[in-house]
Amino acid sequence: MELTTFWFIIIAVLWVGYLVLEGFDFGVGMLVGLLARGDKERRVLINTIGPVWDGNEVWLLVAGGATFAAFPEWYATLFSGFYLPLFLILVALIVRIIGLEFRSKRPESWWRARCDAAIVFGSVLPALLWGVALANIVRGVPIDADKEFVGNLFDLLNPYALLGGAVTVSVFLVHGAFFVGLKTVGEIRERAITFGLRIGVVAALLTTAFVAWTAASDGDLVVWLLGLAVLASFVLAMVAALGRRDGWAFAGTALAIALLVAMLFTSLFPAVMPSSLDPAWDLTTTNAASTPYTLKIMSWVAVVFTPIVILYQSWSYWVFRQRIGVQHIPEDAH
Repeated sequence: MELTTFWFIIIAVLWVGYLVLEGFDFGVGMLVGLLARGDKERRVLINTIGPVWDGNEVWLLVAGGATFAAFPEWYATLFSGFYLPLFLILVALIVRIIGLEFRSKRPESWWRARCDAAIVFGSVLPALLWGVALANIVRGVPIDADKEFVGNLFDLLNPYALLGGAVTVSVFLVHGAFFVGLKTVGEIRERAITFGLRIGVVAALLTTAFVAWTAASDGDLVVWLLGLAVLASFVLAMVAALGRRDGWAFAGTALAIALLVAMLFTSLFPAVMPSSLDPAWDLTTTNAASTPYTLKIMSWVAVVFTPIVILYQSWSYWVFRQRIGVQHIPEDAH
């Protein structure tokens, strides 16, 4: 396998990790404004992701760093062409961090309400914009012969991309609801599963449309098979949730997200950023890559450190595996 292909796969895996893990973070953050009844329940929802949300964001940093080092032309064109959406994502993530970190610093209800609003805003906007961004990368954007983005914001707000954004928002909501079902007890667990099943119908319809559009545009058999696997995983998650098999329901949505990302990257390859103006101007794994020596050094670093990071993060999830409920929140909790 060529090193350029190897690093394309590595970056795809990093995006799988980020969207699966941060996906339920975003889902829980949105549910703070939709599911919780009272301050204690909001606190329970926040505590389900409290030990892990900041570690989940590391996957995004690594994905960005790997793109910069392995495919600098891709990184430069992507971050210049998608500057405004990526800036908005960054602002939203900062706002969410403020809400999560400072909510407990003061006991006043107005303070907590504003922090809750920050958490919801910082979850909805990235969930939407990541879907829009990934859909645009697969669809293709205006790139000229100099590998420069020559479009504008309105080029990114096309029907396919907006459908992609709707898919990520709805699927992350279901993913987050099933995570809450896995991590809580009592009424909030039942309410989360019920909500996940209801919004799951909408998410399934949107995902079916997006998968069909993507596969029909690409035409490759592997893309079609991955798309069918996405839908099958989502259906199995819904069936598991109906039977109150919380672990299997969450695993099903996680697998559906992973397969959806795999489908998008498979559809993209060997391009990393297609040009909608002329296929000859596509950025590919070949013309956007770093030197072979750079890729070789990066490969050794990845082989050594990636298993360590995965083991550490898996250990943290194991340590904080217990379910929680409102009875675990003391009256004087801030």
